[in-house]
Amino acid sequence: MQYHPHTVQARADTALGPVRLAASPTGLCGIWFEGQRHEPSQQLYGSAAWAEADGHPLLQAAASQLQQYLCGERDGFDLPLDLSGGTPFQQAVWQALLAIGRGATRSYGELSQHLGRPRAVRAVGAAVGRNPLSVVVPCHRVLGADGSLTGYAGGLDRKAALLTLENALAPAQPSLLPHTPGQTTVKGMS
Repeated sequence: MQYHPHTVQARADTALGPVRLAASPTGLCGIWFEGQRHEPSQQLYGSAAWAEADGHPLLQAAASQLQQYLCGERDGFDLPLDLSGGTPFQQAVWQALLAIGRGATRSYGELSQHLGRPRAVRAVGAAVGRNPLSVVVPCHRVLGADGSLTGYAGGLDRKAALLTLENALAPAQPSLLPHTPGQTTVKGMS
């Protein structure tokens, strides 16, 4: 992944655990649950870490909308997105994910068909797994061919909680989401 050199970040606590949010000058370019697979660790925590920008308006808006979504107070997101860090193929997959509505799911094969690449199921799966905008670009809505929960970089418990919240999955276990609306806090915000 290639990110804009002026990308900034902030940490936020959500109902599904802490996340790192990143914004470029053109839009939100990352939301990763802390420790999830494929997060850009060097840019988030390493010696080349992006600058912390707790008061950044887009990062604050993203944190707020994410918490509202996870508490059932919002059905979608109204944020400018920057998906330019991916390859053209990855960007096409991520755009296709944005077309999967709340409460709906697709299989990796259906997504491949939709993209006009029916033989590219594994490549589509790899692009879905590298989605840099967890929840906002709804990769959690992609299931195995048999409807099974597979391959969520943020963890299958979170995938199940998101699909249950969206009424796309019957509750099989106690939800990871709170029963009452919570509050998102961005480090440094009161």
